[in-house]
Amino acid sequence: MKEEKVYLTLQNGQIFEGKRFGAKGDVIGELVFTTGMTGYIETLTDPSYYGQIVIQTFPLIGNYGMIPADMESRKPYLTAYIVREYCDAPSNFRCEGKLDDYLRENNIVGVYGIDTRQLTKTVREAGVMNAVISTRPVADMAAIQKYAVRNAVANATCAEPIRYGGKSGKTVVVWDFGAKENIIRELVKRGCRVIRVPAGYTA
Repeated sequence: MKEEKVYLTLQNGQIFEGKRFGAKGDVIGELVFTTGMTGYIETLTDPSYYGQIVIQTFPLIGNYGMIPADMESRKPYLTAYIVREYCDAPSNFRCEGKLDDYLRENNIVGVYGIDTRQLTKTVREAGVMNAVISTRPVADMAAIQKYAVRNAVANATCAEPIRYGGKSGKTVVVWDFGAKENIIRELVKRGCRVIRVPAGYTA
């Protein structure tokens, strides 16, 4: 695979150089980090990351591939994904695909080869900030500074009511403002009948 150089330009003017995997294209988003040592599949599909560029602090990501049963939503909601090193040869008996392929299929830009320790320190010290991933360093910061996450709930909520569980047990209504699948799974496991409704539903 031919390595393509990309640049991460932060709102404060800092520039980090990396290499592309996943989807092609230039993207802008809100830069955040997550410190999980496992669970990158859950991170990728967590609706709360809508509109954000997520830095994964654990250095090697993708080693157990993609496992649909572990996903927290039907698709990824983040804008881009940054890792120190990604594994292109996953090994796990539950693996059903590669991280790189999953990002390509869902049009999510991935970046690897960045010093994620330094990048995370920058975000920790300065706070959440906007950034852009592009094929060339960005000089005009206006677009980066103007970016804001919008319509997150409208895009992350379910489209219509969905029922889970059996015909007995307590009924629980989950008002979906971007709920993770594990919330549903845990309620059903405890014997509840769950009705998931869109964010626009009234009480």
